[in-house]
Formats: sequence, structure tokens, C-alpha cells
Amino acid sequence: MKLEPFQRGMKELAPAIWLTALRRVQNPNRANLDIVLRTAGMASAVTLSTAMLAFPLAYYMARYASKRIKGFLYLAVLLPLWSSYLVRVYAWKLILAKEGILSWFILQTHLDWLLNALLSAPGIGGPSLSVSAIGIYIVFVYVWLPYMILPIEAALERVPKSLLEASGDLGARPGQTFRRIVLPLAFPGVVAGSIFTFSLTLGDFIVPSALGNSSFFIGQAVLSHQGTSGNLPLAAAFTVVPMAIMVLYLIGAKKLGAFDAL
Repeated sequence: MKLEPFQRGMKELAPAIWLTALRRVQNPNRANLDIVLRTAGMASAVTLSTAMLAFPLAYYMARYASKRIKGFLYLAVLLPLWSSYLVRVYAWKLILAKEGILSWFILQTHLDWLLNALLSAPGIGGPSLSVSAIGIYIVFVYVWLPYMILPIEAALERVPKSLLEASGDLGARPGQTFRRIVLPLAFPGVVAGSIFTFSLTLGDFIVPSALGNSSFFIGQAVLSHQGTSGNLPLAAAFTVVPMAIMVLYLIGAKKLGAFDAL
């Protein structure tokens, strides 16, 4: 049997198959678009949360911490990265379980009504924190937080103290100094950290598989279509989505001047 005509036919059909797969991803009447929006929304929420949590700690490390305390904080930030990624994810699965220590602590503080309200919320709730979008969000923030702290701290280290002193001497209040001097100069570090947190969340399939429910994320969809159902064109189309989102994000960051100080 000659394979050349078959291979030639497959090459001719490949663009059509690819376009069909892209249309399936973009079709609003199908669940594929929900997967993309769910993943992008989670990545955006994780990126914003890690930036808000990382900035105060990074600022303290860069401006106020002594050498000994700074070394201790560096160790504290990097120490979780020395352990296995899977170990950390499944440890959080036990912590967030219905019989876990977090639920026990919430019960002891009589805040179980708040937890039940969160778990009953449509779209983000579930039977427990370990099987809900809230649990996925918590674990993502914990796992990617070091990747946001270190770039922001490195950017803040390069901000001259003389600029802050000059701003104060000219009558600027601390809030004005932060908005007009510290934040613009630290913006490249925020963008660098957000590239890590956003892109890693977009492509991760382990955390949603371990703590999620039946709602798929992009990584899970790629794994399912590539391995279980054998739909390689649709799996390839899904892999293009995170790359396209990151390209648009980098273009927007460049227009905002995030890379000018690099």
C-alpha cells in the first residue's frame, strides 16, 4: 500500500481540520468557550491576588528589612519551591478537605456560616473547599506567589532611595510618592511576575484535576482531547489559546512601557 497519496491528502486536509477546530473553540454555543473563559478568569484573579499579596512583602524586604531578616525572608519564600509540586498540591487538598484543619479552624471560630455561604455560591462553590473553584484559587495563589514576590523585590531594589527622599522634600505625601514614583518604577517587576503567574495558571492541569470538579480548564481539555478522546486537532487548537492570550498581554504591557526599564 502506497502511503504517499494518503500523506498528501492529509497535508491538504490539515488546514481545514485546523480551522474547524478553532471554530469549535470559539463557538459560544459549546462548552469550549466556557473552558477558555473559566481559565482566563482564574488566571486573572490569581495574578491580581498574588500581586496584591507580594507587593507589601517585597517592599518591606527591599526597604526596611535588615540583611539577616532579608535572608530569612528569602529562605521562607524559596523554601516551598524545594519540595515537590505534587506534594504541595495534595497537601493543600488535605488541608482544604471537609475534615481538614482549615474547616476545623473555621468551625472553632464559628465562621462556618460564611464558609457554607461561599460553598453554596454558584460557579465558585462545591461540596468542600477541596472540590471547588475557591480551593483551586487558593492553591494557585500559594503555588505561584514566590514567582511574583521575587521579581517585584528585585525591581524595588533598583529604585534609588534618593528619589523617595527628594519626593518627600518636595512636599509629596507617602501616597503620592508611591503612586508616582515607586509603582511606575516597580511596574516592570510586576509585569515580570504576572507573566509567570498568568501563563502558568493558564496551562496548569494538575491543580484543577486534584481539587476541581467536572468543570474543565484548558490544560485538562488538552490532556483529555489528546489522550482520552484522541481529538488532536481540537487539542492543538486549545494549546494556541494560552499562547494567543500571552501574546496580547505582552503587547499591551509593552505599550504601557513595562519593558522600558529592563
